Amino acid sequence: MKLLVTGGAGFIGSAVVRQAISDGHTVLNIDALTYAACLDNIASVSDHPNYQFLKADICDRAAMDGALHGFQPDAVMHLAAESHVDRSIDGPGAFIQTNVNGTYTMLEAARAFWDASGKPAEFRFHHISTDEVYGSLGKTGLFTEDTPYAPNSPYSASKAASDHLVRAWHETYGLPVVLTNCSNNYGPYHFPEKLIPVIILRALAGQPVPIYGTGENTRDWLFVEDHADALLCAMQNGTVGRTYNIGGENEATNIDIARTICRILDEKRPAKTPYEDLITFVADRPGHDLRYAIDPTRIRTELGWRPSVTLAQGLEQTVQWYLDNEDWWRALLARDGVGVRLGTKTA
Repeated sequence: MKLLVTGGAGFIGSAVVRQAISDGHTVLNIDALTYAACLDNIASVSDHPNYQFLKADICDRAAMDGALHGFQPDAVMHLAAESHVDRSIDGPGAFIQTNVNGTYTMLEAARAFWDASGKPAEFRFHHISTDEVYGSLGKTGLFTEDTPYAPNSPYSASKAASDHLVRAWHETYGLPVVLTNCSNNYGPYHFPEKLIPVIILRALAGQPVPIYGTGENTRDWLFVEDHADALLCAMQNGTVGRTYNIGGENEATNIDIARTICRILDEKRPAKTPYEDLITFVADRPGHDLRYAIDPTRIRTELGWRPSVTLAQGLEQTVQWYLDNEDWWRALLARDGVGVRLGTKTA
């Protein structure tokens, strides 16, 4: 297939691009190369004959029209988004612009292309979203595709809005869409501001490892390469107009994640004292959801997909990747503002 991927130089997007090229697809990667993007993420496929790159903003309608009509994709996989919850608290405007207005621009450009192409039934607009749109769970229960939306951060609210736009463009205009909502991703090329890279890199530097609140916040962790596989599966085999929740079936508290990573580092790169001694509890961020967990029954039963990597396997692979790729993460940490504590504003 010919796939137009937005945000393909980011963490999840680059995993999709690498997997799609490996699977034999042709890819046009569109990315604005904002702070969290890195062309090194897709260096392994940059010279592949089936790969093209376009630096452009998804809010630029003319550029999106040109890309769609020039490339003639069979599907759009829309991953471009601002995604850091802490940054959304301190600067929500960028999240509204990219996640809401950008998705609107992509939908209109895709609709115009689809109309001009004779409305092919096989075309897909695949919108990639998050489980955070559902809000927070208590100690029990799971998110399903029928869970009411209740976003609690500017980030999750912007993604909820984009989900609703995609559904509306399907119901109103007939645009063939598929939606997916995923749990927390982790793995190689994860931007250094996110929880798991922060734990690894702070520990390696001998610095305090910050854990918000009491560390009891719980997430369902999904290895990014498993997620890429699930996204390509949903794009190709999902039912038009349907939502699929993608979960790793790997629940863990933040404090348990931190302790596990510290134990892995104790084995792989021993220090004078256990890395766990560096764990430091810090003030929680506003609106920090207690627990996310996904019921993946629909994607498992309808599409036959399930994760292949356990949390223990994935964390060990991730730690080893960061140990082996110091040049990659040091270059990102050197960027202005990266690694600074954000998300402390309450108003």
